[in-house]
Order: sequence, then C-alpha cells, then structure tokens
Amino acid sequence: MTIDELREHCDLTVLTAPPNGGSREITGCYLGDFLSWAMGKISAGDVWVTVMGNVNALAVAALTDAACIVLAEGARLDPEAFEKAQEQELIVLASEKSSYALAVRIGERLA
Repeated sequence: MTIDELREHCDLTVLTAPPNGGSREITGCYLGDFLSWAMGKISAGDVWVTVMGNVNALAVAALTDAACIVLAEGARLDPEAFEKAQEQELIVLASEKSSYALAVRIGERLA
C-alpha cells in the first residue's frame, strides 16, 4: 500500500507532503506515543500513528525513516513542527479517528 492509498483508505487529511511523496510504499505500522520507545520500535517504511505533533516526533520519524506520521484523535502539528515537517519534507497526515480505529484500518490493507 502506498501513502496515497493509505490516505484514501483511511480518509486522512494531508497536513504536510512533499511532491511525489505519496507514492512511497508502506511496509508496516507502529502505534504509540512514547517517543523513546517509538524510536526503538519503528522500522523504515512504517506508518506511525500517534498524537504527538511536535518537533521531537518529527525527529523520531526522520531518524527511523518512517514512511509517514498519522496524527490521530484530532491532534495537529504545532506551528514549529509544521515548519520543520515542510523543511524536512516529512509526510504528516491527520484524522479525527482513534489510534485504535486507524490501526485496524491500516492492518486491513497490510494483512
């Protein structure tokens, strides 16, 4: 599944996205908000579902080479994080759905 397919399947809102970034393949999913834990668990190509919309979360996503971040439960990027995500060309999507509901929908497509 690509990021564009994920966006469509889960009805996600695009907060930041570089040109052609939506064609990247998603290889897994990680669900969690504890940044130091996520740093050790996210694999390259994972979609990361979290409520953390700050620059520290962006650093973890960049370090782990996550395919994208999905902010769940109505969470949004703070202004500094928004600028940093655009600067680093990180894909950040958002949803009002719960983290669990998003993980289930993503799992349907990855299984």
